[in-house]
Amino acid sequence: MLKATYRLQLGPGLTFADAQRLVPYLAGLGVSHVYLSPSLQARPGSTHGYDVMDPSRVSEELGGEEALRALSAAAHEAGLGVVLDIVPNHMAAEARDAHPGWFDTDPETGFTRRFFDIDDLLGVRVEDPEVFEATHAKVLELVADGVVDGLRIDHPDGLADPLGYLRRLRDRGAERVWVEKIVDPGEQLRADWPVLGTTGYEFLNDAIGVFVDPAAEALLGNGSFSDVAEAAKREMVQRTFSREAEWLERLWPDARGSIRESLAALPVYRTYVDERGPSDEDLAVLREAGLEWIAGGPRDFVRRWQQTTPPVMAKGVEDTAFYRYGRLLALNDVGGDPGRFGISVERFHEGNVRRASDWPLAMTTLQTHDTKRSADVRARIAAITWIPEEFLALADAVLPDAPDRDEGWFFLQTVVAAPVSEERLRAYVEKALRERKLSSSWAEPNEVHERAVGNWVVSLLADDRVRAFASRLAEVAEPIVLGQKLLQLTSPGVPDVYQGDEDEFIALVDPDNRRPVDWQALRSSDSPKARLTRAALAARPAGSADYEPIDAQDAVAYVHGDVYAAVAVRPGAALPAAPSGFETAFEAPGMLLAQRRLSA
Repeated sequence: MLKATYRLQLGPGLTFADAQRLVPYLAGLGVSHVYLSPSLQARPGSTHGYDVMDPSRVSEELGGEEALRALSAAAHEAGLGVVLDIVPNHMAAEARDAHPGWFDTDPETGFTRRFFDIDDLLGVRVEDPEVFEATHAKVLELVADGVVDGLRIDHPDGLADPLGYLRRLRDRGAERVWVEKIVDPGEQLRADWPVLGTTGYEFLNDAIGVFVDPAAEALLGNGSFSDVAEAAKREMVQRTFSREAEWLERLWPDARGSIRESLAALPVYRTYVDERGPSDEDLAVLREAGLEWIAGGPRDFVRRWQQTTPPVMAKGVEDTAFYRYGRLLALNDVGGDPGRFGISVERFHEGNVRRASDWPLAMTTLQTHDTKRSADVRARIAAITWIPEEFLALADAVLPDAPDRDEGWFFLQTVVAAPVSEERLRAYVEKALRERKLSSSWAEPNEVHERAVGNWVVSLLADDRVRAFASRLAEVAEPIVLGQKLLQLTSPGVPDVYQGDEDEFIALVDPDNRRPVDWQALRSSDSPKARLTRAALAARPAGSADYEPIDAQDAVAYVHGDVYAAVAVRPGAALPAAPSGFETAFEAPGMLLAQRRLSA
Protein backbone atom coordinates (compact mmCIF):
# COMPACT_ATOMS: atom_id res chain seq x y z
CA MET A 1 0.00 0.00 0.00
CA LEU A 2 1.38 3.40 -1.00
CA LYS A 3 -0.17 5.96 1.30
CA ALA A 4 2.57 8.48 2.14
CA THR A 5 6.35 8.68 2.39
CA TYR A 6 8.46 10.33 5.09
CA ARG A 7 11.80 11.75 3.93
CA LEU A 8 14.76 11.32 6.25
CA GLN A 9 17.99 13.23 5.58
CA LEU A 10 20.59 10.75 6.78
CA GLY A 11 24.03 11.91 7.82
CA PRO A 12 26.41 12.02 10.77
CA GLY A 13 23.57 13.04 13.08
CA LEU A 14 20.98 10.59 11.70
CA THR A 15 22.26 7.08 11.01
CA PHE A 16 20.41 3.89 10.07
CA ALA A 17 20.19 3.00 13.78
CA ASP A 18 18.74 6.42 14.57
CA ALA A 19 16.20 5.97 11.77
CA GLN A 20 15.29 2.54 13.12
CA ARG A 21 14.43 4.13 16.46
CA LEU A 22 12.05 6.48 14.61
CA VAL A 23 10.05 3.65 13.04
CA PRO A 24 7.38 3.46 15.79
CA TYR A 25 6.84 7.24 15.58
CA LEU A 26 6.55 7.18 11.78
CA ALA A 27 4.14 4.23 11.87
CA GLY A 28 2.01 6.07 14.40
CA LEU A 29 2.07 9.23 12.30
CA GLY A 30 0.36 7.32 9.50
CA VAL A 31 2.88 7.16 6.63
CA SER A 32 3.41 3.96 4.69
CA HIS A 33 7.06 4.30 3.68
CA VAL A 34 10.34 5.51 5.15
CA TYR A 35 12.12 7.47 2.41
CA LEU A 36 15.91 7.53 2.81
CA SER A 37 18.39 9.98 1.34
CA PRO A 38 21.30 8.42 -0.64
CA SER A 39 22.86 5.66 1.44
CA LEU A 40 25.75 4.23 -0.57
CA GLN A 41 29.36 4.84 0.39
CA ALA A 42 29.96 8.57 -0.01
CA ARG A 43 32.85 10.82 0.94
CA PRO A 44 33.82 10.57 4.61
CA GLY A 45 31.70 13.00 6.62
CA SER A 46 29.23 13.63 3.78
CA THR A 47 26.15 15.44 5.08
CA HIS A 48 23.92 14.51 2.13
CA GLY A 49 25.15 11.34 0.38
CA TYR A 50 25.04 12.65 -3.19
CA ASP A 51 28.85 12.40 -3.46
CA VAL A 52 29.06 8.60 -3.83
CA MET A 53 32.57 7.13 -3.80
CA ASP A 54 31.77 3.42 -3.96
CA PRO A 55 28.34 2.32 -5.24
CA SER A 56 29.09 -1.30 -4.39
CA ARG A 57 28.90 -0.64 -0.63
CA VAL A 58 26.34 0.73 1.79
CA SER A 59 27.62 3.72 3.76
CA GLU A 60 29.80 2.68 6.69
CA GLU A 61 29.35 6.10 8.30
CA LEU A 62 25.58 5.53 8.38
CA GLY A 63 26.07 2.09 9.94
CA GLY A 64 26.80 -0.21 7.02
CA GLU A 65 24.67 -2.75 5.20
CA GLU A 66 23.81 -4.76 8.31
CA ALA A 67 22.29 -1.67 9.93
CA LEU A 68 20.36 -0.79 6.77
CA ARG A 69 18.92 -4.30 6.64
CA ALA A 70 17.98 -4.05 10.33
CA LEU A 71 16.22 -0.74 9.66
CA SER A 72 14.33 -2.30 6.78
CA ALA A 73 13.31 -5.31 8.85
CA ALA A 74 12.04 -3.06 11.64
CA ALA A 75 10.13 -0.93 9.15
CA HIS A 76 8.55 -3.98 7.53
CA GLU A 77 7.58 -5.40 10.90
CA ALA A 78 5.80 -2.12 11.66
CA GLY A 79 3.99 -2.26 8.32
CA LEU A 80 6.22 0.32 6.58
CA GLY A 81 8.11 0.05 3.32
CA VAL A 82 11.47 1.62 2.44
CA VAL A 83 12.19 3.99 -0.46
CA LEU A 84 15.82 4.75 -1.31
CA ASP A 85 17.17 7.79 -3.15
CA ILE A 86 19.88 6.85 -5.68
CA VAL A 87 22.19 8.99 -7.81
CA PRO A 88 22.91 7.47 -11.25
CA ASN A 89 24.06 10.67 -12.96
CA HIS A 90 27.25 11.47 -11.05
CA MET A 91 29.76 10.42 -8.42
CA ALA A 92 32.55 11.99 -6.38
CA ALA A 93 35.51 12.94 -8.56
CA GLU A 94 37.87 10.84 -6.43
CA ALA A 95 36.21 7.67 -7.74
CA ARG A 96 37.63 8.36 -11.21
CA ASP A 97 41.09 7.18 -10.10
CA ALA A 98 39.80 3.66 -9.49
CA HIS A 99 37.25 3.56 -12.33
CA PRO A 100 38.20 5.98 -15.12
CA GLY A 101 36.04 4.13 -17.64
CA TRP A 102 32.88 4.90 -15.71
CA PHE A 103 33.06 8.63 -16.37
CA ASP A 104 31.84 10.72 -19.29
CA THR A 105 35.06 12.30 -20.53
CA ASP A 106 35.89 14.17 -23.73
CA PRO A 107 38.81 12.22 -25.25
CA GLU A 108 40.08 15.34 -27.01
CA THR A 109 40.41 17.63 -23.99
CA GLY A 110 40.12 15.33 -20.97
CA PHE A 111 37.22 17.42 -19.66
CA THR A 112 34.67 15.32 -17.79
CA ARG A 113 30.97 16.14 -17.72
CA ARG A 114 30.04 17.63 -14.36
CA PHE A 115 26.94 17.68 -12.20
CA PHE A 116 25.82 21.22 -12.97
CA ASP A 117 28.88 23.41 -12.26
CA ILE A 118 30.37 21.28 -9.48
CA ASP A 119 33.88 20.22 -10.46
CA ASP A 120 34.16 17.49 -7.82
CA LEU A 121 30.95 15.67 -8.89
CA LEU A 122 31.51 14.02 -12.27
CA GLY A 123 29.10 12.51 -14.79
CA VAL A 124 28.80 8.73 -15.05
CA ARG A 125 28.11 6.79 -18.28
CA VAL A 126 25.24 4.66 -17.00
CA GLU A 127 24.06 4.24 -20.60
CA ASP A 128 26.94 1.74 -20.92
CA PRO A 129 25.56 -1.65 -19.78
CA GLU A 130 28.79 -2.57 -18.00
CA VAL A 131 28.87 0.73 -16.12
CA PHE A 132 25.20 0.33 -15.23
CA GLU A 133 25.82 -3.13 -13.78
CA ALA A 134 28.88 -2.04 -11.85
CA THR A 135 27.22 1.02 -10.33
CA HIS A 136 23.81 -0.56 -9.66
CA ALA A 137 24.62 -4.09 -8.49
CA LYS A 138 24.27 -3.28 -4.79
CA VAL A 139 21.06 -1.25 -5.20
CA LEU A 140 19.47 -3.97 -7.33
CA GLU A 141 20.54 -6.58 -4.78
CA LEU A 142 18.78 -4.60 -2.04
CA VAL A 143 15.68 -4.39 -4.23
CA ALA A 144 15.76 -8.11 -5.07
CA ASP A 145 16.19 -9.02 -1.40
CA GLY A 146 13.19 -6.89 -0.42
CA VAL A 147 15.30 -4.56 1.70
CA VAL A 148 14.29 -1.62 -0.49
CA ASP A 149 10.72 -1.37 -1.82
CA GLY A 150 11.07 1.63 -4.11
CA LEU A 151 13.62 3.97 -5.67
CA ARG A 152 13.81 7.72 -6.15
CA ILE A 153 16.02 8.62 -9.11
CA ASP A 154 18.03 11.80 -8.70
CA HIS A 155 18.40 14.09 -11.75
CA PRO A 156 17.37 11.70 -14.57
CA ASP A 157 17.63 14.64 -17.00
CA GLY A 158 21.40 14.42 -16.78
CA LEU A 159 21.46 10.96 -18.33
CA ALA A 160 22.23 10.27 -21.96
CA ASP A 161 19.13 8.09 -22.31
CA PRO A 162 16.66 8.53 -19.42
CA LEU A 163 14.02 6.25 -20.96
CA GLY A 164 16.51 3.46 -21.64
CA TYR A 165 17.88 3.75 -18.11
CA LEU A 166 14.42 3.56 -16.52
CA ARG A 167 13.48 0.59 -18.68
CA ARG A 168 16.65 -1.20 -17.60
CA LEU A 169 15.78 -0.57 -13.94
CA ARG A 170 12.29 -1.95 -14.47
CA ASP A 171 13.61 -5.01 -16.28
CA ARG A 172 15.94 -5.67 -13.36
CA GLY A 173 13.07 -5.72 -10.87
CA ALA A 174 12.66 -2.10 -9.73
CA GLU A 175 8.89 -1.77 -10.06
CA ARG A 176 8.31 1.27 -7.86
CA VAL A 177 10.32 4.19 -9.17
CA TRP A 178 9.87 7.96 -8.87
CA VAL A 179 11.94 10.48 -10.82
CA GLU A 180 13.20 13.84 -9.67
CA LYS A 181 12.09 15.31 -12.96
CA ILE A 182 11.38 19.06 -12.95
CA VAL A 183 8.16 19.48 -14.96
CA ASP A 184 7.66 23.11 -15.90
CA PRO A 185 4.15 24.66 -15.80
CA GLY A 186 2.28 23.37 -18.86
CA GLU A 187 4.72 20.49 -19.42
CA GLN A 188 3.81 16.84 -18.80
CA LEU A 189 5.94 13.91 -17.70
CA ARG A 190 6.57 11.64 -20.69
CA ALA A 191 3.85 8.99 -20.77
CA ASP A 192 6.20 6.19 -21.88
CA TRP A 193 8.47 6.44 -18.83
CA PRO A 194 8.05 3.26 -16.72
CA VAL A 195 7.74 5.12 -13.43
CA LEU A 196 5.09 5.95 -10.84
CA GLY A 197 5.57 9.67 -11.42
CA THR A 198 7.69 12.60 -10.32
CA THR A 199 8.74 13.62 -6.82
CA GLY A 200 6.04 16.30 -6.85
CA TYR A 201 7.40 19.79 -7.46
CA GLU A 202 4.54 20.59 -9.82
CA PHE A 203 2.11 20.01 -6.95
CA LEU A 204 4.16 22.25 -4.66
CA ASN A 205 3.81 25.17 -7.05
CA ASP A 206 0.10 24.64 -7.62
CA ALA A 207 -0.55 24.27 -3.89
CA ILE A 208 0.97 27.64 -3.06
CA GLY A 209 -0.22 29.33 -6.25
CA VAL A 210 -3.89 28.81 -5.48
CA PHE A 211 -3.52 30.91 -2.30
CA VAL A 212 -1.85 33.85 -4.05
CA ASP A 213 -4.33 36.68 -4.57
CA PRO A 214 -3.89 38.02 -8.14
CA ALA A 215 -5.36 41.36 -7.03
CA ALA A 216 -2.04 42.09 -5.29
CA GLU A 217 0.00 41.79 -8.48
CA ALA A 218 -0.52 45.42 -9.48
CA LEU A 219 0.75 46.54 -6.08
CA LEU A 220 3.77 44.24 -5.84
CA GLY A 221 5.00 44.80 -9.40
CA ASN A 222 4.70 43.13 -12.78
CA GLY A 223 8.21 43.05 -14.27
CA SER A 224 9.01 40.24 -16.70
CA PHE A 225 10.52 37.16 -15.09
CA SER A 226 11.20 35.56 -18.48
CA ASP A 227 13.55 38.41 -19.42
CA VAL A 228 15.50 37.95 -16.18
CA ALA A 229 15.64 34.18 -16.64
CA GLU A 230 16.79 34.33 -20.26
CA ALA A 231 19.55 36.81 -19.43
CA ALA A 232 20.74 34.63 -16.54
CA LYS A 233 20.78 31.52 -18.72
CA ARG A 234 22.88 33.31 -21.34
CA GLU A 235 25.34 34.31 -18.64
CA MET A 236 25.59 30.69 -17.52
CA VAL A 237 26.36 29.52 -21.05
CA GLN A 238 29.06 32.13 -21.59
CA ARG A 239 30.71 31.84 -18.19
CA THR A 240 29.89 28.77 -16.14
CA PHE A 241 29.28 26.31 -18.97
CA SER A 242 31.71 27.61 -21.58
CA ARG A 243 33.64 24.31 -21.60
CA GLU A 244 30.44 22.36 -22.18
CA ALA A 245 29.52 24.75 -25.02
CA GLU A 246 32.95 24.32 -26.61
CA TRP A 247 32.54 20.54 -26.44
CA LEU A 248 29.23 20.81 -28.29
CA GLU A 249 30.70 23.16 -30.90
CA ARG A 250 33.42 20.60 -31.66
CA LEU A 251 30.78 17.92 -32.14
CA TRP A 252 28.90 20.01 -34.74
CA PRO A 253 31.24 22.66 -36.16
CA ASP A 254 28.90 23.57 -39.02
CA ALA A 255 25.72 23.79 -36.95
CA ARG A 256 22.80 25.58 -38.57
CA GLY A 257 22.42 28.03 -35.69
CA SER A 258 24.13 29.32 -32.57
CA ILE A 259 24.72 26.42 -30.23
CA ARG A 260 25.30 28.75 -27.28
CA GLU A 261 22.07 30.63 -27.91
CA SER A 262 20.22 27.34 -28.26
CA LEU A 263 21.30 26.21 -24.79
CA ALA A 264 19.68 29.28 -23.26
CA ALA A 265 16.59 29.33 -25.45
CA LEU A 266 14.90 26.04 -24.50
CA PRO A 267 11.83 26.83 -22.32
CA VAL A 268 11.94 23.48 -20.46
CA TYR A 269 14.73 21.45 -18.90
CA ARG A 270 15.34 19.20 -21.89
CA THR A 271 14.02 17.23 -24.82
CA TYR A 272 14.27 13.44 -25.21
CA VAL A 273 15.25 12.80 -28.82
CA ASP A 274 16.64 9.27 -29.18
CA GLU A 275 17.40 6.82 -32.00
CA ARG A 276 13.73 6.94 -33.00
CA GLY A 277 14.04 10.65 -33.71
CA PRO A 278 12.12 13.53 -32.10
CA SER A 279 8.64 12.88 -30.71
CA ASP A 280 5.73 15.25 -31.28
CA GLU A 281 6.41 16.67 -27.81
CA ASP A 282 10.06 17.25 -28.66
CA LEU A 283 9.20 18.96 -31.94
CA ALA A 284 6.63 21.18 -30.27
CA VAL A 285 9.05 22.51 -27.66
CA LEU A 286 11.87 22.90 -30.19
CA ARG A 287 9.54 24.76 -32.53
CA GLU A 288 8.41 27.05 -29.71
CA ALA A 289 12.04 28.03 -29.13
CA GLY A 290 12.92 28.27 -32.84
CA LEU A 291 15.27 25.31 -32.46
CA GLU A 292 13.90 22.73 -34.90
CA TRP A 293 17.36 22.53 -36.44
CA ILE A 294 18.74 20.92 -33.26
CA ALA A 295 16.94 17.65 -34.01
CA GLY A 296 18.88 17.36 -37.26
CA GLY A 297 22.30 17.45 -35.63
CA PRO A 298 24.75 14.56 -35.34
CA ARG A 299 23.55 11.94 -32.90
CA ASP A 300 26.40 12.48 -30.43
CA PHE A 301 25.74 16.22 -30.49
CA VAL A 302 22.00 15.86 -29.87
CA ARG A 303 22.59 13.49 -26.96
CA ARG A 304 25.10 15.77 -25.26
CA TRP A 305 23.08 18.93 -26.01
CA GLN A 306 20.14 17.34 -24.20
CA GLN A 307 22.38 16.61 -21.22
CA THR A 308 23.59 20.22 -21.15
CA THR A 309 20.33 22.19 -21.25
CA PRO A 310 19.26 20.97 -17.75
CA PRO A 311 22.33 22.43 -15.97
CA VAL A 312 21.87 25.70 -17.88
CA MET A 313 18.23 25.84 -16.79
CA ALA A 314 18.92 24.87 -13.18
CA LYS A 315 21.83 27.23 -12.63
CA GLY A 316 20.40 30.04 -14.74
CA VAL A 317 16.86 30.00 -13.40
CA GLU A 318 16.74 28.32 -9.98
CA ASP A 319 20.19 29.37 -8.79
CA THR A 320 20.41 32.82 -10.37
CA ALA A 321 17.15 34.32 -11.66
CA PHE A 322 15.23 33.18 -8.57
CA TYR A 323 17.61 35.33 -6.51
CA ARG A 324 17.36 38.32 -8.85
CA TYR A 325 13.61 38.44 -9.41
CA GLY A 326 12.13 39.05 -5.99
CA ARG A 327 8.57 40.22 -6.63
CA LEU A 328 7.00 37.47 -4.47
CA LEU A 329 9.42 34.85 -3.21
CA ALA A 330 6.67 32.30 -2.54
CA LEU A 331 6.64 31.70 -6.30
CA ASN A 332 10.43 31.27 -6.60
CA ASP A 333 10.79 27.55 -6.06
CA VAL A 334 11.91 24.48 -7.95
CA GLY A 335 9.79 23.93 -11.05
CA GLY A 336 7.90 27.17 -10.55
CA ASP A 337 7.38 30.22 -12.74
CA PRO A 338 7.55 33.45 -10.70
CA GLY A 339 5.92 35.21 -13.65
CA ARG A 340 2.74 33.19 -12.99
CA PHE A 341 1.12 35.22 -10.21
CA GLY A 342 -1.00 32.49 -8.70
CA ILE A 343 -3.43 30.01 -10.24
CA SER A 344 -7.21 29.62 -10.19
CA VAL A 345 -9.15 27.05 -8.21
CA GLU A 346 -10.12 25.47 -11.53
CA ARG A 347 -6.46 25.10 -12.48
CA PHE A 348 -5.71 23.41 -9.17
CA HIS A 349 -8.53 20.91 -9.74
CA GLU A 350 -7.28 20.23 -13.26
CA GLY A 351 -3.90 19.20 -11.85
CA ASN A 352 -5.52 16.84 -9.36
CA VAL A 353 -7.80 15.30 -11.97
CA ARG A 354 -4.84 14.74 -14.30
CA ARG A 355 -2.75 13.19 -11.57
CA ALA A 356 -5.55 10.85 -10.47
CA SER A 357 -6.00 9.73 -14.06
CA ASP A 358 -2.45 9.64 -15.45
CA TRP A 359 -0.07 9.31 -12.50
CA PRO A 360 -2.14 8.10 -9.51
CA LEU A 361 0.96 7.13 -7.50
CA ALA A 362 3.07 10.21 -8.24
CA MET A 363 4.52 11.94 -5.21
CA THR A 364 3.18 15.26 -4.01
CA THR A 365 5.45 17.48 -1.96
CA LEU A 366 5.55 20.85 -0.23
CA GLN A 367 9.18 20.71 0.84
CA THR A 368 12.39 18.86 -0.07
CA HIS A 369 16.07 19.32 0.68
CA ASP A 370 16.29 21.24 -2.63
CA THR A 371 13.49 23.77 -2.13
CA LYS A 372 14.41 27.42 -1.65
CA ARG A 373 12.49 27.73 1.62
CA SER A 374 10.25 25.57 3.79
CA ALA A 375 6.54 25.22 3.11
CA ASP A 376 5.63 27.32 6.15
CA VAL A 377 7.92 30.16 5.07
CA ARG A 378 6.49 29.97 1.55
CA ALA A 379 2.97 30.18 3.01
CA ARG A 380 3.82 33.27 5.01
CA ILE A 381 5.25 35.03 1.96
CA ALA A 382 2.15 34.11 -0.04
CA ALA A 383 0.07 35.71 2.72
CA ILE A 384 1.65 39.05 1.83
CA THR A 385 -0.80 39.07 -1.11
CA TRP A 386 -3.65 39.06 1.44
CA ILE A 387 -2.33 42.21 3.16
CA PRO A 388 -0.20 43.88 0.44
CA GLU A 389 -0.77 47.47 1.55
CA GLU A 390 0.59 46.70 5.00
CA PHE A 391 3.71 45.13 3.56
CA LEU A 392 4.25 48.04 1.19
CA ALA A 393 3.98 50.47 4.11
CA LEU A 394 6.64 48.51 5.99
CA ALA A 395 8.85 48.37 2.89
CA ASP A 396 8.57 52.13 2.41
CA ALA A 397 9.63 52.62 6.02
CA VAL A 398 12.68 50.34 6.13
CA LEU A 399 14.04 50.00 2.59
CA PRO A 400 15.60 53.49 2.40
CA ASP A 401 18.28 52.22 4.82
CA ALA A 402 19.07 49.09 2.80
CA PRO A 403 22.45 49.03 0.99
CA ASP A 404 20.54 48.04 -2.19
CA ARG A 405 16.78 48.45 -2.59
CA ASP A 406 16.21 45.39 -4.80
CA GLU A 407 18.20 43.20 -2.43
CA GLY A 408 16.37 44.81 0.47
CA TRP A 409 12.97 43.88 -1.01
CA PHE A 410 14.17 40.28 -1.33
CA PHE A 411 15.52 40.03 2.21
CA LEU A 412 12.64 41.90 3.84
CA GLN A 413 10.25 39.19 2.61
CA THR A 414 12.63 36.60 4.04
CA VAL A 415 12.91 38.20 7.47
CA VAL A 416 9.19 38.77 8.03
CA ALA A 417 8.44 35.18 6.98
CA ALA A 418 11.44 33.55 8.67
CA PRO A 419 12.69 35.66 11.61
CA VAL A 420 15.38 33.13 12.47
CA SER A 421 18.65 33.65 14.34
CA GLU A 422 21.32 36.13 13.31
CA GLU A 423 23.72 33.31 12.45
CA ARG A 424 21.24 31.64 10.12
CA LEU A 425 20.27 34.91 8.45
CA ARG A 426 23.88 35.93 7.81
CA ALA A 427 24.60 32.55 6.21
CA TYR A 428 21.51 32.95 4.05
CA VAL A 429 22.46 36.49 2.98
CA GLU A 430 25.88 35.29 1.88
CA LYS A 431 24.47 32.41 -0.15
CA ALA A 432 21.64 34.45 -1.70
CA LEU A 433 23.91 37.31 -2.76
CA ARG A 434 26.44 34.93 -4.29
CA GLU A 435 23.74 33.01 -6.14
CA ARG A 436 22.34 36.33 -7.36
CA LYS A 437 25.74 37.06 -8.98
CA LEU A 438 25.34 40.83 -9.23
CA SER A 439 26.90 42.53 -6.20
CA SER A 440 28.79 39.37 -5.15
CA SER A 441 29.32 35.81 -6.40
CA TRP A 442 30.97 32.54 -5.49
CA ALA A 443 33.73 33.24 -8.01
CA GLU A 444 34.31 36.83 -6.85
CA PRO A 445 32.83 37.31 -3.38
CA ASN A 446 32.33 40.89 -2.20
CA GLU A 447 32.61 40.35 1.53
CA VAL A 448 32.33 44.05 2.33
CA HIS A 449 28.96 44.28 0.62
CA GLU A 450 27.82 40.97 2.08
CA ARG A 451 28.66 42.23 5.56
CA ALA A 452 26.80 45.50 4.97
CA VAL A 453 23.68 43.71 3.74
CA GLY A 454 23.94 41.18 6.54
CA ASN A 455 24.14 43.95 9.11
CA TRP A 456 21.03 45.61 7.67
CA VAL A 457 19.11 42.32 7.53
CA VAL A 458 20.03 41.45 11.12
CA SER A 459 18.99 44.95 12.22
CA LEU A 460 15.49 44.16 10.99
CA LEU A 461 15.17 41.52 13.70
CA ALA A 462 15.34 44.23 16.32
CA ASP A 463 13.06 46.69 14.51
CA ASP A 464 9.72 46.86 16.31
CA ARG A 465 7.92 47.62 13.05
CA VAL A 466 9.33 44.50 11.41
CA ARG A 467 8.68 42.35 14.47
CA ALA A 468 5.07 43.51 14.63
CA PHE A 469 4.48 42.81 10.94
CA ALA A 470 6.15 39.37 11.19
CA SER A 471 3.79 38.46 14.03
CA ARG A 472 0.80 39.75 12.08
CA LEU A 473 1.91 37.88 8.95
CA ALA A 474 2.26 34.59 10.81
CA GLU A 475 -1.31 34.95 12.04
CA VAL A 476 -2.67 35.84 8.60
CA ALA A 477 -0.73 32.96 7.04
CA GLU A 478 -1.92 30.22 9.40
CA PRO A 479 -4.85 29.21 7.13
CA ILE A 480 -2.38 28.91 4.24
CA VAL A 481 0.11 26.91 6.32
CA LEU A 482 -2.59 24.43 7.30
CA GLY A 483 -4.55 24.70 4.06
CA GLN A 484 -1.72 23.70 1.75
CA LYS A 485 -0.88 20.84 4.11
CA LEU A 486 -4.47 19.60 3.99
CA LEU A 487 -4.45 19.82 0.19
CA GLN A 488 -1.21 17.85 -0.01
CA LEU A 489 -2.28 15.12 2.39
CA THR A 490 -5.71 14.56 0.80
CA SER A 491 -5.09 15.13 -2.94
CA PRO A 492 -4.47 12.32 -5.44
CA GLY A 493 -0.97 10.95 -5.37
CA VAL A 494 1.44 9.87 -2.65
CA PRO A 495 2.22 12.76 -0.26
CA ASP A 496 5.83 13.04 0.83
CA VAL A 497 6.36 14.52 4.30
CA TYR A 498 9.80 16.08 4.69
CA GLN A 499 11.36 15.45 8.08
CA GLY A 500 9.86 17.88 10.59
CA ASP A 501 7.24 19.33 8.27
CA GLU A 502 4.41 17.61 10.13
CA ASP A 503 4.73 20.51 12.58
CA GLU A 504 5.84 24.14 12.29
CA PHE A 505 8.99 24.15 10.17
CA ILE A 506 10.72 27.46 9.52
CA ALA A 507 13.74 26.96 7.27
CA LEU A 508 15.59 28.61 4.43
CA VAL A 509 17.56 27.08 1.59
CA ASP A 510 20.03 24.19 2.00
CA PRO A 511 21.88 23.65 4.30
CA ASP A 512 19.47 25.48 6.64
CA ASN A 513 16.73 22.96 5.86
CA ARG A 514 18.95 20.05 6.99
CA ARG A 515 19.36 21.25 10.56
CA PRO A 516 18.82 18.62 13.29
CA VAL A 517 15.20 17.75 14.00
CA ASP A 518 13.83 17.69 17.55
CA TRP A 519 12.20 14.28 17.38
CA GLN A 520 11.03 14.32 20.98
CA ALA A 521 9.17 17.58 20.39
CA LEU A 522 7.52 16.10 17.30
CA ARG A 523 6.42 12.99 19.19
CA SER A 524 4.65 15.07 21.84
CA SER A 525 3.33 17.88 19.64
CA ASP A 526 -0.36 18.67 19.75
CA SER A 527 -0.15 21.70 17.46
CA PRO A 528 -2.86 22.23 14.84
CA LYS A 529 -0.47 21.21 12.05
CA ALA A 530 0.59 18.03 13.83
CA ARG A 531 -3.03 17.10 14.56
CA LEU A 532 -4.01 17.85 10.96
CA THR A 533 -1.19 15.66 9.65
CA ARG A 534 -2.22 12.69 11.76
CA ALA A 535 -5.91 13.10 10.94
CA ALA A 536 -5.37 13.49 7.20
CA LEU A 537 -2.96 10.55 6.93
CA ALA A 538 -5.43 8.37 8.82
CA ALA A 539 -8.27 9.38 6.52
CA ARG A 540 -6.66 9.52 3.06
CA PRO A 541 -6.81 6.66 0.57
CA ALA A 542 -3.73 4.86 -0.67
CA GLY A 543 -2.53 6.61 -3.81
CA SER A 544 -5.46 7.96 -5.80
CA ALA A 545 -9.17 7.17 -5.74
CA ASP A 546 -12.19 8.74 -7.41
CA TYR A 547 -11.76 12.52 -7.37
CA GLU A 548 -14.79 14.80 -7.47
CA PRO A 549 -14.26 18.59 -7.46
CA ILE A 550 -16.99 20.54 -5.67
CA ASP A 551 -17.87 24.00 -6.92
CA ALA A 552 -17.04 26.73 -4.41
CA GLN A 553 -16.27 30.45 -4.48
CA ASP A 554 -12.67 31.18 -3.44
CA ALA A 555 -12.28 27.71 -1.95
CA VAL A 556 -10.89 24.36 -3.05
CA ALA A 557 -13.30 21.56 -2.14
CA TYR A 558 -13.42 17.94 -3.27
CA VAL A 559 -14.24 14.38 -2.39
CA HIS A 560 -11.30 12.03 -2.87
CA GLY A 561 -12.20 8.46 -2.07
CA ASP A 562 -13.65 8.49 1.44
CA VAL A 563 -12.24 11.94 2.25
CA TYR A 564 -13.85 15.36 1.94
CA ALA A 565 -11.52 18.37 2.06
CA ALA A 566 -12.39 22.05 1.82
CA VAL A 567 -9.91 24.93 2.05
CA ALA A 568 -10.57 28.65 1.73
CA VAL A 569 -7.99 30.25 -0.56
CA ARG A 570 -9.04 33.83 0.27
CA PRO A 571 -9.72 35.30 3.71
CA GLY A 572 -13.28 34.76 4.89
CA ALA A 573 -14.38 32.54 1.99
CA ALA A 574 -17.29 30.26 2.85
CA LEU A 575 -16.75 26.50 2.75
CA PRO A 576 -19.28 24.07 1.31
CA ALA A 577 -20.66 21.74 3.95
CA ALA A 578 -19.44 18.16 3.92
CA PRO A 579 -21.65 15.82 1.88
CA SER A 580 -24.15 13.64 3.66
CA GLY A 581 -22.58 10.63 5.27
CA PHE A 582 -19.29 12.34 6.19
CA GLU A 583 -18.15 13.21 9.71
CA THR A 584 -15.60 15.85 10.70
CA ALA A 585 -12.03 14.62 11.30
CA PHE A 586 -10.33 18.02 11.60
CA GLU A 587 -11.56 21.58 11.51
CA ALA A 588 -9.84 24.97 11.77
CA PRO A 589 -10.63 28.45 10.46
CA GLY A 590 -10.77 28.26 6.67
CA MET A 591 -10.61 24.48 6.35
CA LEU A 592 -12.49 21.27 6.93
CA LEU A 593 -11.50 17.61 6.73
CA ALA A 594 -14.24 15.00 6.90
CA GLN A 595 -14.30 11.24 6.44
CA ARG A 596 -17.05 9.03 5.11
CA ARG A 597 -18.81 7.10 7.87
CA LEU A 598 -18.27 3.39 7.66
CA SER A 599 -21.40 1.30 7.27
CA ALA A 600 -22.44 -0.62 10.36
